[in-house]
Amino acid sequence: MALAGSAIAAQAGGLMTNTNYHIAFDRMMARGATFEIDAAYSNPAGLAWGHEGWQLSLNFQKPWQFRDINANITGVGEHKYEGKASAPIVPALFASYKQDRWAVSAMIGIVGSGGFVEYKEGVPMFNVLLQSMLTANGLTPDQYKLDSEMKGKQYIYGGQINFTYKILDCLSAAVGIRANYYDGYYRGHVKAIEHPMFGDVAKLLLDVDQKGWGVTPLISLAYHQGPLTVTARYEFRTKLNPKNETNILDAGLGAKLVEYMTMTDPQGTPAKLAALQQQLGAYTAPYQDGAHTRYDMPALLSIAAGYEFTPKLRATLEYHFYDDRHAKMANNRQEELKHGTNEFLAGVEYDINDKFTVSCGTQRTDYGLSDGYQQDTSFACDSWSIGMGGAWNINDKVRLNAGYFISLYSDYTKPTAYGSETFSRTNNVIGVGIDYKF
Repeated sequence: MALAGSAIAAQAGGLMTNTNYHIAFDRMMARGATFEIDAAYSNPAGLAWGHEGWQLSLNFQKPWQFRDINANITGVGEHKYEGKASAPIVPALFASYKQDRWAVSAMIGIVGSGGFVEYKEGVPMFNVLLQSMLTANGLTPDQYKLDSEMKGKQYIYGGQINFTYKILDCLSAAVGIRANYYDGYYRGHVKAIEHPMFGDVAKLLLDVDQKGWGVTPLISLAYHQGPLTVTARYEFRTKLNPKNETNILDAGLGAKLVEYMTMTDPQGTPAKLAALQQQLGAYTAPYQDGAHTRYDMPALLSIAAGYEFTPKLRATLEYHFYDDRHAKMANNRQEELKHGTNEFLAGVEYDINDKFTVSCGTQRTDYGLSDGYQQDTSFACDSWSIGMGGAWNINDKVRLNAGYFISLYSDYTKPTAYGSETFSRTNNVIGVGIDYKF
């Protein structure tokens, strides 16, 4: 279970994949037909028409996001669990070298998720579990205080290298490989405390680190003739199977409550405790020490078409398909999706003069969500994203990029055993970067 969720820190892309590494994406979004340095990710084959010699680019982005759960509990009412997702400044580095018909390029960045999320009042899934345990044993919520908090981290770091060759004057191809390192944790607790007779009556404590790695092969093609550029890029599925390093995993009823249950119902208590342990075991099994949890990054097909209407005006249309239904997740959760993720992007760029460029773009993301897929510990919402910004050519070698994008999400409501839950998100990213040509 990924408390951190997918694409935590407001990264654009699929359920487990980011696409916004370079600030040019933030300000234009559709970058699949570019020949600039960000093609090292979005269009490696296109670097065959890029800058002759060396290029470098260093980019910094600051995302912020809220991931809220509004729980409607039958007979109790509504309660909003506010989740704040954050990340420090997120960097990405690009480099390329082109000579005649050959080019080699590299990129280092956070290729999946990337940040922290915290629920200061916990999440309904675990809070309701603990409360239902106590209610089944005769304790009502007014008899104790609930102390709950959940937080998580999820980063997938990636380093990618590509080799490009211009096969014909109008056709090029590239192959590449990316190494991915997963680093995450889950920390949290749910406690029922301060009962007048039993003191602390129940608890669920969690402290787990997860680490793992995987490799992604990549291929791409680009056709460029006159003002038209058409490209295709394919990333193969990446198997990620992180292993738990469990520091704390403790769940159950307080000793005084168990003692009281045994005294008042000596024959029925063992069966109750056994049923309780079985129930808790189902929830805690994914967090056992040494257990593995699948977080595959799906295969990705990207197709783009760019057109230069004038030497100053360019536009691109792009499509992404993430094959999420064949990227394994914990408990084969991917099978609950209705289809893989579909993304539709469009962007336009205009050179005001030799010094300044402005651009804007949009992206529609449809994940194929279902009630069975959505969980308190990991949920997604379909969205529209809008990006804008510009570039300043400080001189012939140095370009400054600045961009901002916002994602507008559709709330998702699902029925639960205790009522319903509505998942909602907000998302903003601001970034700045420097491109340098030698």
